[in-house]
Amino acid sequence: MKTLFYALLIIACLLSGSQSTQAQTPPSTAKVDSLFAEWNKPGKPGAAVGVVHQGKLIYAKGFGEADLETGAPITPETVFHVASVSKQFTAYAIVLLAQQGKLSLDDDIRKYLPEVPDFGKTITLRHLLNHTSGLRDQWNLLAMSGRGLDDVITKDHIFNLIKRQKELNFEPGSAFNYCNTGYTLLAETVSRVTKQTFPDWMKQNVFKPLGMNSTLFYDNNERLVKGRAYSFHRTPGVGTYSKSPLNYANVGATSLFTTVNDLARWIDNFRAPKVGAPATMTQMLEKGRVTKGDTLSYALGLAHGQYRGLSNYGHNGADAGFRSALTYFPREDYGFIVLSNQAEFSPDRKAFEIASLYLAPHLKEEKKAAAPPANTSFKFDSTLFRTYAGSYELAEAPGFILRFRREGDRYFTQATGQSEVEMFPSSDSTFFLKVVEASVVFHRPKEGPVNRITLRQNGNHPGTRVQPAKTPEIKREEMTGKYYSPELETIYTIAQEGETLKLIHVQHGEVPLKVLTKDRLQAPWWFVQNIELVRDASDKVLGLRMSNGRVQNLWFKRLSDDFAAGTPPLPGK
Repeated sequence: MKTLFYALLIIACLLSGSQSTQAQTPPSTAKVDSLFAEWNKPGKPGAAVGVVHQGKLIYAKGFGEADLETGAPITPETVFHVASVSKQFTAYAIVLLAQQGKLSLDDDIRKYLPEVPDFGKTITLRHLLNHTSGLRDQWNLLAMSGRGLDDVITKDHIFNLIKRQKELNFEPGSAFNYCNTGYTLLAETVSRVTKQTFPDWMKQNVFKPLGMNSTLFYDNNERLVKGRAYSFHRTPGVGTYSKSPLNYANVGATSLFTTVNDLARWIDNFRAPKVGAPATMTQMLEKGRVTKGDTLSYALGLAHGQYRGLSNYGHNGADAGFRSALTYFPREDYGFIVLSNQAEFSPDRKAFEIASLYLAPHLKEEKKAAAPPANTSFKFDSTLFRTYAGSYELAEAPGFILRFRREGDRYFTQATGQSEVEMFPSSDSTFFLKVVEASVVFHRPKEGPVNRITLRQNGNHPGTRVQPAKTPEIKREEMTGKYYSPELETIYTIAQEGETLKLIHVQHGEVPLKVLTKDRLQAPWWFVQNIELVRDASDKVLGLRMSNGRVQNLWFKRLSDDFAAGTPPLPGK
């Protein structure tokens, strides 16, 4: 039926006459080139760019250098590491095997990989595909264990951590949290089912049939690949570039090496499958769901999106200094490919800028930014604020407190767990924020104190004045010590210098800790952000739980102060 639909669509376009053709005249090459003028210079990394329409590559060009040491230019045939753009290929392999009856998307992952721990809850292949498994992310775990992401990282390194996990972030299927671990497991599932390595199976069953002759999954960090790009980042404060090394030897979540020309063939397979069938893409585009019924924008290695009224799907990626984006607009039958080797590059933004040129007749007008409140220069009687200052709890979020204070002729608010921001009066009782589209109304009774507010931000949220809670005494010395993770087999130390606490790791060095409450600390590392102390009934610290965006509540046991005391015996004694 889908094939018939496309056939009818093509006939309709042919019959629509010269006026329609004129309305969709493609932009000049110079207009597209101009979007990348900044990178079209010697001595700079850059990008390879492609535009696909009706299965044909109608624009393909390279800007900048693939290797700053040799000066090799970027072309549409330059081989890029495309990071998480890889995931759609891994998902496609799983769907193909499911349609061949070799597995089911609702199979337990332990059916194929029994070394995955039994968490007491079934994790299915579908959970892995939709990022709803609850598994902790491999990159975050590796960094927490002491590894740098520019270290050599093999499949075995990842599996050694997976096998040691004792807990999940959440119950499988109950929430979405992007998880690279799941796609590493999916690639290994393909290997176990087919009894071939994942790169070999993909080459024989997907890349070769599609004519993607420069595409491979890179599972050996020592392998030579001719014509490849290397990645770079701007050297802080210098204005030159430095290397961004990448030594991955693992596949599934990442490590696809490919070119603009080959990805054009892949996009053509979206619209008219040569590998698989229309049902394959239907399955690929099925949005995930969580158990409470909400539908996700994420499908199987592809994310659904909207750009100025037009539906699209695709994925982007980022590893080391590589940045990539692949986006397809099915109704308009346009695909956009941007592959870069500079860390500061934004490929998805550039892809949509190109889309704005090619899809201009179809795009809706962009919404203009909301105008600031009319009375931005309102002369406010600062003495009124004495009756407003204080703390207010939102009715719909118990424990979420907004605090208001005055400093001279400036006014500030701070929400629980957030930074303090300035607000500005627009009337005797209303203040607005500039950092977000929000305002606060203080409700002034005819008599008596001000006890009610309304926060206006995506609706109206009432709040009631509360007395500020007494800040418990924080004894920093109680928090110091060494903390061990049985799952990562690594130790973090909390040490005190004066009133400052530091977090120390033998590989990562040390950073200052921010003390939020008696039991909550905050660290500036991306892989350690929030720390919750765990105490026994007598208030003694037993350990702590560390969290970041993709790892929640990882347990660290507090070690006794003398756990490493003593000296080792002499050799031979």
